[in-house]
Amino acid sequence: MKLFQVNDNLDYAEDEHVKKNTFIGKEPSGGTLPTFKENKDKLPHPIWENHESVVGCYYKAWELAFGNLRKAKKEAGFVSDFIDTAFNGYLFMWDSAFIVMFGKYGRRVFDFHKTLDNFYSHQHKDGYICREICEEQAGEQWTRDDPCSTGPNVLPWAEWEYYLLTGDKERIARVFDPLLAYHKWLQLNRSWPDGGYWSCGNACGMDNQPRQEEGYNPWSSHGFMTWIDSCAQMWLSGKTLIEMGKLLGREAETAWLKDESAMLEQLINQKMWDKKTAFYYDRRRNGNLSGVKTVGAYWTLLAGLVPGERADAFVAHLDNEKEFKRPNRIPSLSADDPHYNAQDGGYWLGGVWAPTNYMVLRGLTKYGYHTLAYEIARDYLKNVVEVYEKTGTLWENYSPEYAAQGAAKADFVGWTGLAPINILFEYVFGIQADMQEKKIVWHVNRKERHGIENYPFGDRTVSLVCDARMTETEEPRLTVKSDKPVTVEIIWKGGKKCVGANL
Repeated sequence: MKLFQVNDNLDYAEDEHVKKNTFIGKEPSGGTLPTFKENKDKLPHPIWENHESVVGCYYKAWELAFGNLRKAKKEAGFVSDFIDTAFNGYLFMWDSAFIVMFGKYGRRVFDFHKTLDNFYSHQHKDGYICREICEEQAGEQWTRDDPCSTGPNVLPWAEWEYYLLTGDKERIARVFDPLLAYHKWLQLNRSWPDGGYWSCGNACGMDNQPRQEEGYNPWSSHGFMTWIDSCAQMWLSGKTLIEMGKLLGREAETAWLKDESAMLEQLINQKMWDKKTAFYYDRRRNGNLSGVKTVGAYWTLLAGLVPGERADAFVAHLDNEKEFKRPNRIPSLSADDPHYNAQDGGYWLGGVWAPTNYMVLRGLTKYGYHTLAYEIARDYLKNVVEVYEKTGTLWENYSPEYAAQGAAKADFVGWTGLAPINILFEYVFGIQADMQEKKIVWHVNRKERHGIENYPFGDRTVSLVCDARMTETEEPRLTVKSDKPVTVEIIWKGGKKCVGANL
């Protein structure tokens, strides 16, 4: 594909927030890149009695991740050392947003999150950011007018997830302006008159899903549809930017987002929900719904858009064996779709992917479906580890029906690092950080001895270990240590309590 040079001399207005983007023109960082071998002991250490393969898979993910670290090249316009997407020599926005979500756990060895700095440094003066930027020389994969050129807009969510673990307000202050400008650009260039948003297979990240009507290219055409995932992502972006504005005392600059949020919420819940099937769908130009049950619909859950009275029925699809509850959870396309590929998942025709799984799990957490989230995470991690035992590595995606890789690249970390790191920590172990509330919440799911040592929580280093139990209802016996005071809220099948660290 042709490499397009950035040209900001074109006749379009400069956004006021781009003028405040401090990443543009920043000098690249110096120093040497850390290696996995020399820093393994500095990473969080999972403990899980009689689950050595899981721990081995965890460290394999970090080994691959450190092997993909790259120095920032000034000639490419990069400003921070970064973790490569491990795909084609370009840095991908969609992939990177998820990669940094597991990278946050290793930030004391290498600040993986600064990978996103390189997208902000490439922001055009009107707010546009290309979704693929060249790592070796100045240039981008797409022109702004190509439907494939940018998206999905998940950068604000990635930044907020980082804040919840680190409490890094200075980071929020620095990314606020480029994120606000990018959201505004999408509103001006990727929305329909009714306020809904469009995308295409490449731009939404789920390349070959059969969402458009016949005759439209699933990879590169918007098909004149309103896309459910894009609408939910923009609603989530707006709400997150509003929260950032509150945190920074800049609420006045996000007032316009409240109007858009109200319009999107009405559109999604009145015109993109099908009462009969209890599901959200893409909307055709003629107003009809597509009927394609894609995992992308669950961005509505993560965003908090699903009304309480609809939640049970919508979530039930995830626990239906004819739809999304396959032997490996969660297929990217419902199993009752005629395009569903039961063998290797056909990429996004049923393939099981770490980013969408993680998105769904975070949505289930928001709505309090902790047991279902644990069951999905447990089954998914089991399959990933079983394939790791067979092949010695992690894969881009997995089969929905078998303990096997999908139509996938090997050694993919890449976003598959989410499975043995985040999903292990946050959903199988049940340990989740919340710096907003200044506490760690631990849903104790397992009976075996398990936990995490050297856990980075804000500026604290915490050790969390649960002794073996005879039953799920038995009160957990915990050892919590921290170099600074910390509160841990413990929830188990038999009760709930808060404990402080033993310093």
